[in-house]
Amino acid sequence: MSGAHEGQGVQPAEQPVGIDELLERVREGYDRIEPQEAYDAAQRGEALLVDIRYAALRDRDGVIPGALVVERNELEWRLDPRGSHRAPEATSHDLRVVVICNEGYASSLAAASLHQLGLRRATDLVGGFQAWRASGLPVTASA
Repeated sequence: MSGAHEGQGVQPAEQPVGIDELLERVREGYDRIEPQEAYDAAQRGEALLVDIRYAALRDRDGVIPGALVVERNELEWRLDPRGSHRAPEATSHDLRVVVICNEGYASSLAAASLHQLGLRRATDLVGGFQAWRASGLPVTASA
């Protein structure tokens, strides 16, 4: 025998997390926002709406007037207030950002990523753009 005690040695690997569990975990880290609340906050100048849907969806369904359109793969670079590629709207880590995807799934992961950058007030829209539109909130044709 090598002298090692039973139970010592290689630790078992952590079990992989499925996407449903991952979504549940990241959503526990912040309060998600409903369409009407997001609209009202944006109208008062208290929130920046950020549409991360890809161009084909924006072309098909339209856009939210006043929302900043940022492709998902550019989101962190465009919203990091200290980043060299930041959008002019990315003024502070205290900025309330509402991330909007098509149905409210990818936006949850995006909001969690923004939290890692220090944007502690980042959240996402429950139900995404589809819930916004179903609520009768303003939508215009894509430019």
